[in-house]
Amino acid sequence: MTEHPTSFERPQPGVDPTDPRGALLRSPAPPSAQGVEAPTALPVQARSGDPTPDATPVVQSSSGTTGRTGRTGNHKDMGMNPAGTGPEHSQPAAAEQDTHRPRPVPEGVPVQPGGEEDRPQSGVGSEERRTGQGAVPGRPTPMRRDGDRLRFVGAATRRIARGIDLDEIVMGLCRATVPTFSDAILVYLRDPLPVGDERPIGPLVLRLRRSDRIPQQERDLEDGILPVPVPENPTELDALGSELCEVQPGSALAEVLRGVRPVFTDTPAARGALPELLGEGGEFAVPTGRRTILAPLRGRRRVIGAALFLRRPDRIPFDPDDLLVAAQLATHSALGIDKAVLYGREAYIADELQRTMLPETLPRPTGVRLASRYLPAAETARVGGDWYDAIPLPGSRVALVVGDVMGHSMTSAAIMGQLRTTAQTLAGLDLPPQEVLHHLDEQAQRLGTDRMATCLYAVYDPVSHRITIANAGHPPPVLLHLGGRAEVLRVPPGAPIGVGGVDFEAVELDAPAGATLLLYTDGLVESRLRDVWTGIEQLREKLAATAQLTGPDHPPPLEALCDEVLDMLGPGDRDDDIALLAARFDGIAPSDVAYWFLEPEDAAPGRARRLARRALSRWGMEDLTDSVELLVSEVVTNAVRYATRPVTLRLLRTDVLRCEVGDDVPQLPRLRQARATDEGGRGLYLVNRLARRWGATRLSTGKVVWFELNTS
Repeated sequence: MTEHPTSFERPQPGVDPTDPRGALLRSPAPPSAQGVEAPTALPVQARSGDPTPDATPVVQSSSGTTGRTGRTGNHKDMGMNPAGTGPEHSQPAAAEQDTHRPRPVPEGVPVQPGGEEDRPQSGVGSEERRTGQGAVPGRPTPMRRDGDRLRFVGAATRRIARGIDLDEIVMGLCRATVPTFSDAILVYLRDPLPVGDERPIGPLVLRLRRSDRIPQQERDLEDGILPVPVPENPTELDALGSELCEVQPGSALAEVLRGVRPVFTDTPAARGALPELLGEGGEFAVPTGRRTILAPLRGRRRVIGAALFLRRPDRIPFDPDDLLVAAQLATHSALGIDKAVLYGREAYIADELQRTMLPETLPRPTGVRLASRYLPAAETARVGGDWYDAIPLPGSRVALVVGDVMGHSMTSAAIMGQLRTTAQTLAGLDLPPQEVLHHLDEQAQRLGTDRMATCLYAVYDPVSHRITIANAGHPPPVLLHLGGRAEVLRVPPGAPIGVGGVDFEAVELDAPAGATLLLYTDGLVESRLRDVWTGIEQLREKLAATAQLTGPDHPPPLEALCDEVLDMLGPGDRDDDIALLAARFDGIAPSDVAYWFLEPEDAAPGRARRLARRALSRWGMEDLTDSVELLVSEVVTNAVRYATRPVTLRLLRTDVLRCEVGDDVPQLPRLRQARATDEGGRGLYLVNRLARRWGATRLSTGKVVWFELNTS
């Protein structure tokens, strides 16, 4: 259906005639005849799409000349008559026979614009007879025909439907109705709002979600907009509404809400419901007569709130047809609120799922600094299959993982979570990178035949300054050297996870101190505007350019480097999720490492104490000698008791002092409370009390028990 502009409303410069807020437009003055100035037309509200009027009424000036100022016809009048008894309908025959006969106005009742007296009258003083006591500039006039009402409802519902979240929908309802339909509106919603098929628990509680009224700023005169009048006796619309209202079963408010249909508040049922809704004394501020409509908001399954439409005493009251308008507004708003609540629940579930699938915080392993970023493909689809992880390993090593599951659905996120959990479990077994990818491939095949993913798994050793990498169809990592040179590492690409029946290959490369390794998913380098290898080359150039800013001797800050990398994305480059993991290799200097082999014999604990004492003396850490000797003696004693091969002892000095004892027994020790009659079982209790941290990790050849002490 095509909408046509009306002929009695000329578009004003800078004013949008489709604005559902109903801007008050100044009607153009009619042309004067024979040099006599024609009377000024009444201000009318902006309406979009009125049909062309059939005829324009004739207004006779004081000299007997005529001029065309408005419209006439037998259309239904949307306003109240002067006596306030109800809507008037023009009869064609009566209107033609008695056009110039003025009707008596009841004393003390002002004639509202849009009533019978708003029609053109002949003779001097016709303007006064049309408006009763003179036209008030800027006062909103009523909608005069069914077409006006339909166009208003259409524009208002479109504005409400544009909202996605709860606040947008409620604001759309308020902005669409004030001031076109009402001077103020109060929107109450159930607290808490039920979601979907949930059954509400507890009593029905309504909370004032939003109130809107004609703002005072609209008094300022703008181009084509008239100032909003200030009533001589202002009402208390600004003070209406209590924050919270508990609906008692069987009360008047409960009956009105159960009835679903909007009602005038001058009815007995609504008159008893207002005090309950507005609070003590609030009903006295409501305009009397048919100037207030109470409309329940009913969703798909239950009443979820109520809306109160109010008009000031200086404006024409509502008529029965306005109840249909209020019903349409309430229905569209309630259904939109239902959808917004469901959308909010889905967004919450997506956020929680993505948050739990990705690491909340990155660990702080020895000899390496980490930073990460994750960007979803779109705000409305926040879950995807991209993930990253950093897993501490025995011997101060760390596993760096980044992967990408095919798709952007909740299913992809769930599969990603299973693969990430599997990778963490395999890393805890200290398997080589190629073996980890092999087991991930088997797990993906167990999940389904079409579960495809790419993954890159790397293990960094800060003591040897080496890194071992295995790849399963993932984009290659980029290594930024200290001097500013960015290098794309040559890693065998391998087949994606889930293909099955393929072998994975690992390579071992140098990881010099000060270098930065960047792991990423293909969303960073591939889009509709560029292929993956073009994106990798742009990434390499971006890293090199960023490193030049800090000079050859200082690597760029890690967090700032991640931000700079993401800045290379253009407006059309966000086609996929992006996971980014950056690792700055600090390493551990050989002078800060002490390493020994101890034979599994009774003299091993004493020798371990002497070696630890000498290392601490060389490092100038004599104040830790007593604690280290005690703890080393207990851990080495437990190791040599069951070991069949030499026991390893290693001390590492970084920001903390770390001691690691390894043996060939796979069983992990457990902390337990020794009884008073037990001869042993107190070694780990001492370690737990004196050490800053401690733990035990299973290796492919045994286990490592470690503890840390603060150096300051």
